[in-house]
Amino acid sequence: MGGGLPKQFRDWGGRPLLQATVDAFLAPGMPPLAGIALAVPEGHLEETRSWSFSVPCWVVPGGDTRQDSVWAALRALPDQPMAPVMIHDAVRPFPPVAPLWEALAALNRFDGVLLGEPSTDTLKRVDPEGRVLGTEPREPFFRAQTPQIARLGTWLHAFRDADAAGFSATDDVALLERLGLAVRLISSPSSNLKLTTPEDWERTQPR
Repeated sequence: MGGGLPKQFRDWGGRPLLQATVDAFLAPGMPPLAGIALAVPEGHLEETRSWSFSVPCWVVPGGDTRQDSVWAALRALPDQPMAPVMIHDAVRPFPPVAPLWEALAALNRFDGVLLGEPSTDTLKRVDPEGRVLGTEPREPFFRAQTPQIARLGTWLHAFRDADAAGFSATDDVALLERLGLAVRLISSPSSNLKLTTPEDWERTQPR
């Protein structure tokens, strides 16, 4: 997105994008939340703590990596090991209602659940020099989205174990997979977009 102000704090339709993302989860029809934990840069703690939501909100300093930040936010939550916890990207302001309800229901049968978008592109396997080695069937492949969901006790165990082992991953359920836990993927639409580029920003900006 470019340097300067972190994108989650840039104005998006008259409010910071992070605030808009949280408000989307509090909209009618969404699964009800008992509380929210936000991990933000040190310089934005005061601003974030000034926001008012309809549920309790714990705001903590983020870490050096995404995984560190999520770990800090999880430790800020009340000690309720069986509570379902959704981990979500701050810059995905369009969480889909029906897949979220389906994902939470799946948590009764799985250790973790995530949303994912079916791959619609042809997938090529290449060597380090870029030479094509073959074409992979795309049906088994999905692009991981958030929220990613597990019970608080499961998350804490997975993050604590990863921290002790020095293991890092690019998404949260990979920490569950590492422990051999059962993770279910729920198909989700491409509208659950992560705002990554200036083009994403312009295309989705509320008018």
